[in-house]
Amino acid sequence: MSTYVMTDIHGHYDAMMSMLEKIGFSAEDRLICGGDYIDRGPKSYEMLKWIEAPGENVILVRGNHDEEFACYVELMTAISRKTGLDMNHEEDTLTACEALSRISSYFDYYGTLRYLIQKRGVTLGQMIRWAACIRKMPCFHEITMDGRRCIIVHGGYIESLDVLEGMETDDTYDSLEKFYLTARDDAYLFGGVEHGMILAGHTPTTARYELPFNHGKVYRAYDEETDCVFYDLDCGCGFKGSNPEARLACMRLEDEKVFYL
Repeated sequence: MSTYVMTDIHGHYDAMMSMLEKIGFSAEDRLICGGDYIDRGPKSYEMLKWIEAPGENVILVRGNHDEEFACYVELMTAISRKTGLDMNHEEDTLTACEALSRISSYFDYYGTLRYLIQKRGVTLGQMIRWAACIRKMPCFHEITMDGRRCIIVHGGYIESLDVLEGMETDDTYDSLEKFYLTARDDAYLFGGVEHGMILAGHTPTTARYELPFNHGKVYRAYDEETDCVFYDLDCGCGFKGSNPEARLACMRLEDEKVFYL
């Protein structure tokens, strides 16, 4: 049995399926996904259908894009209930979406909801079921590998926000959940676990001016003080088609071998 980790698939369903074929993924193996299943790529619908029943040997961790989708759905549900819209009607679903878009230009920033409604005929009722799947996802998953704590998280992991007291951070965090979902440089500077390993994504290694920039290859860092290894597995898959260095990465934890597609 092998344990694989992927993150930041971003609607590239076909790439994910090709990766599973490349690594020979079977029912005897285990897959842990570090979030951001949707947005940017062409097949967010297929990814949302997949998260409904990915298989008993698949563990899904929540990402910030997934969290945002769930929040959007909650807002659409609230406005639909207030105005008497039918959640199982496509036109009423679009009405709720457009109303919120007029209130905030950030709502449905990537156009995923509008695409689902107009191109795939998805109603709010279906979105609510997907949002429920997302809400069940943990913000991190921990396993032990060769006696070493391995934490799979989307943004970054920290034991307690108390660690950040008095520190000059890039962002402010009102909860551990926000750190798990959105931390970037702060995850490397202040996060981690003693004698452990953190596997995250969120910041593409194709982003030239970010700390884990590595020309679209997996980024690895080691903190001698804590004996903690950090991996960024987001190799920019969400930008496939616009960046020649962007790719999907997958790591096998038993030997830390990386596969690219």
